Amino acid sequence: MISKEMEKALNGQINKETYSAYLYFAMAAYFESENFDGMAAFMKAQAGEELEHAMKIYNYVNEQGGRVVLEALEKPQADYKGALEIFEMSLKHEKFITASINKLVDQAIKENDHATRAFLNWFVTEQVEEEATMDAIVAKLKLIGEAGHAILMLDAQLGKRGE
Repeated sequence: MISKEMEKALNGQINKETYSAYLYFAMAAYFESENFDGMAAFMKAQAGEELEHAMKIYNYVNEQGGRVVLEALEKPQADYKGALEIFEMSLKHEKFITASINKLVDQAIKENDHATRAFLNWFVTEQVEEEATMDAIVAKLKLIGEAGHAILMLDAQLGKRGE
């Protein structure tokens, strides 16, 4: 059984994870409009992963006798300056999600909610990977700058994630 406070906090995280998917779908749509199909595929795969995260929490809340209550999603940005801006925004967003997960862990510790703490450990580890992935892409984009051929090579490489 989870507390009402934990239930509310986990419902908030479901919203954040679902918004993450919505954000990455918006980024994918931008990339598609710019003919960067690889980066679009990467972002679609990222969106799918975020929906899986939301469903993990959704299922956990139900398994713990809580009630899932869905809230409205904020409209994501639609236009961007380019790939570097998008991946920098993605890294910033992943850091925001990491901070949110950490707050949930802190709450679980405060409540002596060992089951939720154990459940959230997967997300803590996942966020290390999420941030590292986005950080590596940002570093590559900064390195290659405006070199068109290098951007196309990165686009092709990122597209392999969506396969």
